[in-house]
Amino acid sequence: MAEERFDPSEVRIFSGSSHPELAAGIARHLEVPLETTHISRFSNDNLYIQLGASVRSRTVFIVQSLSPPVNDHLTELLMMLDIARAASAREVHAIIPYFSFARSDKKDAPRISITARLIADLLQTAGATHVMTMMLHSPQVHGFFAVPTDPLSSRPVFEHHFQQHDVESTIVVSADMGHAQSAARFARNLGLPVAAGNKERISDTEVRVNGIIGGRVRGCRRAIIYDDEIATGGTILELTKLLLNEGIKEIWVACTHGVFVRDAVTRLAAVPEITEITTTDTVRIPTEKRHPKLHVLSVAPIFGEAIRRNYLRESIGDLFVYGEDGSRK
Repeated sequence: MAEERFDPSEVRIFSGSSHPELAAGIARHLEVPLETTHISRFSNDNLYIQLGASVRSRTVFIVQSLSPPVNDHLTELLMMLDIARAASAREVHAIIPYFSFARSDKKDAPRISITARLIADLLQTAGATHVMTMMLHSPQVHGFFAVPTDPLSSRPVFEHHFQQHDVESTIVVSADMGHAQSAARFARNLGLPVAAGNKERISDTEVRVNGIIGGRVRGCRRAIIYDDEIATGGTILELTKLLLNEGIKEIWVACTHGVFVRDAVTRLAAVPEITEITTTDTVRIPTEKRHPKLHVLSVAPIFGEAIRRNYLRESIGDLFVYGEDGSRK
C-alpha cells in the first residue's frame, strides 16, 4: 500500500565507508535509493565529506558501523551527522549496526574514560536525533544515550538459519553469564536446552572459562555456542575445549558481530569439531576473506523494517533485544 512506502523525496539514506553493502541492502529493502557520499582526505590527512543530495527538511538516515578502523569510522559518522544537521535536516538518525564502544561501560580502573557514555554524548552533540543499533555488548549502555535509542535483536535471522538444520541432541551454550538471557530466548524458540560458560576476562586478549553452568551438556551430541561478538576468538576456543571434554562431538558457532581480528576465523576453523561459524553483516567481511566454514547472514531486513516502522510512527517493540513482545524476559 502507498502509505507503507517511503517517499524518496522526503527520505535520504547515506552510508559512511565502513559498510556500504549493508547500507545498500537496507535501502533496497525500503525501495529507496542509497544517496552518494563523497569522502576524501586533504594532504594533512584531514577528512573531507560531502553528502551528495539535499537534506533540507528531510528525514535522514546515516548508516555506519564502528568497525576497524574504529576511530576513522567514528569521525566520519560524527561529521556526517553534523553536516545533515547544519543543512537543515528535519530528523537525523544514526544507524550504527555495530557499536564497538559498548565494551567500555564502566570505570573499572583509575583515570579511564567510560567511553560508551562519551560517544553517546558526542553523537547527540553532532546532531543525531535518534540512534538505532544492534545487540549492545553491555545492555546498560542503552541508558547512556540522551536521545531515543533502539537496540535491535539479530535473533530472528539466527533462528531462521538454524531452523533449517537438524538440531536433535543439540544444546545452546552462551559464551558467558552476561548473555545467558539472550541465549535462553534463542534456545527456547528453537526448543533446545541452554547452558552458559563461567568466563573470567584476564585482559583484552586473554580469558579463562572455569566451567559450564546450567543445562546438562553431557549426553548432547552438538552445541551451538551463541555470543554477541567475536574478536580474537579466545573465549570460543576456551569454551570449545570444555565442551569437547564433556563429550560434545560437533560445534556450531554463532555471533552477531563478527569482528574476527588476528586470524580469528582461521583459528576457529582449524578445530575439526567446529563445523560452522555463522555471523551477521553488522561488520563488513570482504568476500575474499571468508572461510568456507563461515556463513554471513544479512540484518538489512531487520534494520530496514525498524526504519520503516520508525518513519511511519509504528511500534518496533518486537524487534528489540528483549523478547517477542518488547518486554524484558
